[in-house]
Formats: sequence, C-alpha cells, structure tokens
Amino acid sequence: MVHAMVPAHAIDGVRRALERHAVLGMTISEVRGPSTDGHREVHRGAVVLDDLAPCLRIETIVHDDLVERVLTEVATAVHPEGRLWVAPLELVTRVRTGERGEDAV
Repeated sequence: MVHAMVPAHAIDGVRRALERHAVLGMTISEVRGPSTDGHREVHRGAVVLDDLAPCLRIETIVHDDLVERVLTEVATAVHPEGRLWVAPLELVTRVRTGERGEDAV
C-alpha cells in the first residue's frame, strides 16, 4: 500500500501520476501534518501559530512490480513537498466478488 501526504495544490499531479500506471482506486482524506514554515490561523480574533498545516493523505493499493515507478512519479508530482511511504499488505479481499490477494487488487 502506498501512502502520501501532500499539499492540496499537488493533488491533480498525483492523480495523473497514478492514472498513468492504471492505479484508479485511491482514498483521499483531509488531514493535518507537520509544516516547516508554520501555519497561521485566526482563532477568536487572535492570530495563532500552528506547526500543523492542512494537507491531503492519499492511500492506494499498488502491485509490487509498480511500487518503485509509482513512488518516483508521485515524488516528481509533489516535489519539493510531501511525504511518501509504503506498507506491506497481508491480505486484500474485494467484498463484492469475494476475490482475495492479487485478484482483489
């Protein structure tokens, strides 16, 4: 499973990079992550410096033989911002069809 935390403005480039490898299924969540430059918000009229900036977390399942290529393309799409990581999957099951393992990806 490939995970990415990217700024919101990079989402179109990430989606295009994934689509080039026929990776169409993904989950995108709005999250907050570490920011190197700080993030200012106004809360009840007071300016608050927050080191957690809004960003998007993308999760997708990728065949093992595509992981390196997908990581390279996503990294290019979000450069110089974002974080990428890969986590192994024990078992994938597609509930609708009952397929398991590679067939479910």
